[in-house]
Amino acid sequence: MLAFTGGEPAAPNIVIGGHKYEVAISGSGSATTQYVVDRGTRYKIVGNEDKSITIDGAKGALPDRVDGDHYRFGADRNPVNVILLFVSLAIVIVGNGYFKPNITTILGTLYERTDHRRDVAYTIFYMGINLGSIVSQSLVPLIALWWGYKWGFAFAGVGMCLAWARFHFAGKQLENYGNPPEGVPNIDRWFVLGTLSAVPVAWFLLDNAMTSAAMAREVAATGVLAFVAAQPLLGQVMFFVFLAAIIGIPVWSVLSLKAEERDRMIVACVLTFFSVVFFTLFEQAGSSMTLFADRNTDLRITGAYVMPAGQVQIFNPLFIVACAPLFSLAWNWLGKRGWEPSVPLKFSVGLMLAGLGFLVLVFGAQFHGGAFRVPLFWLVFAYFLHSLGELCLSPVGLSMISKLSVPKTVGTMFGVWLLATAMAQYVAGIIAQFASTETVAGRALNAQVSLNTYLGVFQTIGIAGICSGIVLLLLWPLLKKGMHGIR
Repeated sequence: MLAFTGGEPAAPNIVIGGHKYEVAISGSGSATTQYVVDRGTRYKIVGNEDKSITIDGAKGALPDRVDGDHYRFGADRNPVNVILLFVSLAIVIVGNGYFKPNITTILGTLYERTDHRRDVAYTIFYMGINLGSIVSQSLVPLIALWWGYKWGFAFAGVGMCLAWARFHFAGKQLENYGNPPEGVPNIDRWFVLGTLSAVPVAWFLLDNAMTSAAMAREVAATGVLAFVAAQPLLGQVMFFVFLAAIIGIPVWSVLSLKAEERDRMIVACVLTFFSVVFFTLFEQAGSSMTLFADRNTDLRITGAYVMPAGQVQIFNPLFIVACAPLFSLAWNWLGKRGWEPSVPLKFSVGLMLAGLGFLVLVFGAQFHGGAFRVPLFWLVFAYFLHSLGELCLSPVGLSMISKLSVPKTVGTMFGVWLLATAMAQYVAGIIAQFASTETVAGRALNAQVSLNTYLGVFQTIGIAGICSGIVLLLLWPLLKKGMHGIR
């Protein structure tokens, strides 16, 4: 649907003094130039360091200089295309909700809870996921650049059809896994009705998130409740559902489970909470780090090839695929000797590596060129550190959920783990807003302002990641004890 519901690109505009003007764009990449169009005449827009803009040669009612709080860039969009976009995304969301918790749960059923090979299995599984990412991240940006985004979406859709066929026709390999319990009534009818009901709900939440005004930055200073109240309905629902799960499950465990099961469930919830911090940092890859690559990174590989900004995300899956076998061998070798680090320690290392990745990028920014573009090496190095952190936390987290959860709650706990990831991505989006700078059609008006803004945010979240890792390291002995022999 995403491939076939596109329309004309949004038409950019600028509002100055209550008057809306068309904005014209010429050039591409760092050579992009933006113009205000007034009565058929183009006037070049120049971004200043104080976030004001200069309009070269402006005449009449059009001022030649406008302060940062007296103009607003926007765009006119076809509302039908926006509706179709959200319907398509809603279907993707519901389908992904069926897929991710179940595939990870099925993998967990292949091993006993105390089998040290679980972490290895989930690492291999994670490597397989990233093999798919390498294909998509290398080809889709080029497809979008050459033929348009709709063909990139179509490429992804064809790939998913092939994956469905492989899974559906697996034969006896998976026939005994993932089946409903024996003797339960058939719920296929409710499954279909629930799916049809979930799609419009997802559409409504997406639409509300777009139509609600973005949270004003100063709201964050008025307290947590005011900050949450300022969020769209999607953010509020996600926040309260996650809070209910992360508090309610330990309370239920205390009231309903035996001591060992209770402690393990509590440890699982604590580690899930810390995963939100990690993925908040890690998911900057899809937003602020990609935009940083586009606006403030020298993407030249050779004299003849300049990477599309979206293609920089290929470094993460490349590092995952290259390093995952080494991690699997290391965990297996250490596990056989009883030396394998416990899950809380792995989480702590993962958090500190994520924070260090951003601080490395801040350090490398001092070597920027005259166009305020940082050498690509430093962005690649940051991705390398983030990938190592991901291997210490993400596949280990999936294994942890399957090992520590009470058997009847494994599916629910995987849902909570994915809810934590969703929370992290939502918060990551808010952080990306703080890293944003004034743009027209995606192009920054002032490269120096853009670079300084990104570096300020990267430094803050980098320090936060390392501090979170240290806190978890201090809790490590207590959490390890609560796991009661499960590593």
